[in-house]
This record gives sequence, structure tokens and C-alpha cells, in this order.
Amino acid sequence: MKALDIENWKRKQQYEFFKTYEDPFFNITSNLEVTNLYDYCKKHNLSFSLACLYVAIKCINEILEFKLRIKSDGIYQFDSVNIGSTVLNDDDTFSFCDFTYQSTIFEFDTIGKQVIENHKKGVKFDPQENELAIVHCSTLPWISFTSIKHARKGDEAGKGIPKIVYGKLFTENEIKKIPFSVEVHHALVDGFHVGVLLNNMQQYIDSL
Repeated sequence: MKALDIENWKRKQQYEFFKTYEDPFFNITSNLEVTNLYDYCKKHNLSFSLACLYVAIKCINEILEFKLRIKSDGIYQFDSVNIGSTVLNDDDTFSFCDFTYQSTIFEFDTIGKQVIENHKKGVKFDPQENELAIVHCSTLPWISFTSIKHARKGDEAGKGIPKIVYGKLFTENEIKKIPFSVEVHHALVDGFHVGVLLNNMQQYIDSL
């Protein structure tokens, strides 16, 4: 983690404009074409849900703006960020699991499955609220949504942690698709950067 030189940052004006907003977050939802990812997971015995998490966190770690976080004394840039995701419990409640970023989808799958297995042995509701080097993720496999609004405590504007959500897998014209929502702090991230993320995710999926 290192401090960002705000005075010489090309987005200084945008940061100064949005940082005092009561609600500086904006949300974009789009459908990803995931037929290739789905088939790749079947071929290599990978978890499709973990693969979706990997695609997101891999591409997020390739974009500087998604690794910036706000602290009381300025903006900090992390070398890499991990992903924390909701996990459904047997009683239909949910808990949180943290998945560390790995360099390959296979490593992420192996370690991710172990994280989930360990979680099942001792369920804890642990939201990791003080962790900054993370992206918050939820999965709604029952709903093919077109928009979403997150519950908020009110202090998130002072952190700038992105939130992503995956929805229900569906088929359209023989192409498998999945809704994907991105919510980011506008003082740190613009629509351009969200567009880069979505494009990079689709390109990675198509290259498998």
C-alpha cells in the first residue's frame, strides 16, 4: 500500500468534486456472455461460481482505479486486492468468505474450494468491515436482475470499496449470459473505468 500523490493525479479535479457527496456511488449493470467460461469450467472441473469471482478480481487488479481506497489522511493504492463474497448457508442464511487473489484460475479454484470447505466446518458471520484491500461481492443466483441497490451503513464514502454482484445464469439465443453489477465511488472511479473492466472481463472469458 502506498499513498497516492493527489496533487499530481490526473483525476484530482474529479476527486475534489465528488469526495464530499453524501452518496458518491454509482452503479452500472450489464450482461456478460459466459458460454465459454461455463464450458471451460465443465471441461476442467472448476467451480463456475468461483470462476466468476476469479474473472472479476483478475480484471479488477489490472485497473489502478479499482485498487484505490480512501483513508482519513488521503488516498492509498494497493498492489492487489482480494474479493470477499457472500456464501449461502444450509439454513438459507448467508455468511462472508474472503478469497485471496491468485495468479491463475486453477489456483483460485483450489484455494477457494478449501476456503468454502473450512467455512462449512465452522460458520461465522464475519463481514471484515475494517479491511480495505478488498472488493465486496454478492451472488443472487435466483434473480436475473437489471439493476440493484446496496444496503449501506453510511460510512462507506470514507473508504471507497467497490461492490459487485452476479445474478442468475440464463440462456438467450443459445448464448449463456449472467447479469453483473458494479458499484464504485465516483471520486475514485469513472464510467470509463467500469467500461474497461467489463470489456476486459469479456475478453478474458472469450480467450479461454
